[in-house]
Amino acid sequence: MRALIWLIGIFALAVGVAMIAGLNDGYVLVVLSPWRAQISLNFFVVVLVVGVLLVHLLLRLLTRTLALPARVARWRERRRREKADNALHGAINAFFEGRFSQALKLASTAYATSPRAGMAALVAARAAHALHDEERYQEWLGHAAEQGKDGEVARLMTEAELAIDSRRFDVAAARLQTLREGGHKHIAMLRLESRVAQALGRWEELIHIVRQLRKHKALSEEQAAPKLRRGHIERMKQLVGDPPALAAYWKGIPAEELQDRALVERALALMARAGHAVLVRRHTERLLDERWDSALARLYACCAGSADDAGACLKKAEGWLEQHAQDGGLLFALGQLCTRAELWGKAQSYLEASLKLAPAVDTHLALAHLFDTLERPQDAQPHYRAAAEMVAGGTA
Repeated sequence: MRALIWLIGIFALAVGVAMIAGLNDGYVLVVLSPWRAQISLNFFVVVLVVGVLLVHLLLRLLTRTLALPARVARWRERRRREKADNALHGAINAFFEGRFSQALKLASTAYATSPRAGMAALVAARAAHALHDEERYQEWLGHAAEQGKDGEVARLMTEAELAIDSRRFDVAAARLQTLREGGHKHIAMLRLESRVAQALGRWEELIHIVRQLRKHKALSEEQAAPKLRRGHIERMKQLVGDPPALAAYWKGIPAEELQDRALVERALALMARAGHAVLVRRHTERLLDERWDSALARLYACCAGSADDAGACLKKAEGWLEQHAQDGGLLFALGQLCTRAELWGKAQSYLEASLKLAPAVDTHLALAHLFDTLERPQDAQPHYRAAAEMVAGGTA
């Protein structure tokens, strides 16, 4: 429809021009002494229009001819960039496919021609690291560093990650510290920092980082719990020689983290060794009241730091005995508590009952020590032998 309208318009214009030209009897006189020329006004208009068009075309042709070298240069530059981008894309693709030699080759090509030289150098460095080529790895890291601030964060993150993979944790820590001083703080960086802190035994730093990751939903509760537990236990091991500091540290652990049964179980022995078992007693009793755990019940005797504590713990444990009479762990704890309270007969009964239900090395040793205390070496010796045989046989 549009083409038809244009066709009608052109014909109408042609008819109008023809009618006007037919009615026009004007002329143009051109004088160039001693010559004179007289031409029709219509012809002059046609010549003028055609002349202007020809001049315009000639000027455009001249302009394009003069601009041709620059256009060729731009075309070549565009082709060079396209090839460089294709090489970089191919290097990244080859790296993720596991073709590290090809990735290194393509990244080298891209580095020489691509405006994204920093990215190409990092891909080449990762490929060289995957090939265990330390010399070329360091060389490409140097090329990446030559790019200055452009891509510095990516370079430092790459160095830190690859240093961790090579177990050079001091180098990784230095690179991450540089990033932190630059004000950078993101999830990937925190993950790397947690690995470095764990490897270097920086337990308080590990706990702080894991809490941040959990807060930002980068770690689930199930993922964070083992890391927090490891951090707390290792830090408490460092503080065992300083009981006041250990007690202060335990009191500073958030309540939600003390819901971890394995943490309380492993901390109980450490706190008992430092004379602070009473601090763990409340948490142990709460966990056992909520959900029974024979292994944790077995350690309950550690909560008695003195004879008075032993009496209170014994009363609590005997209350559990009504529901868990056949629990070997609870019977062992009761035997230990009776020993501390110097209730020798009850202690022997509980330990022997525990031994029947769940034979264990520590139960045999507890009975042997009890008989030694009672000056009954003839009764102690069989338990020492049984404990030694279990250890030799690999039975806990």
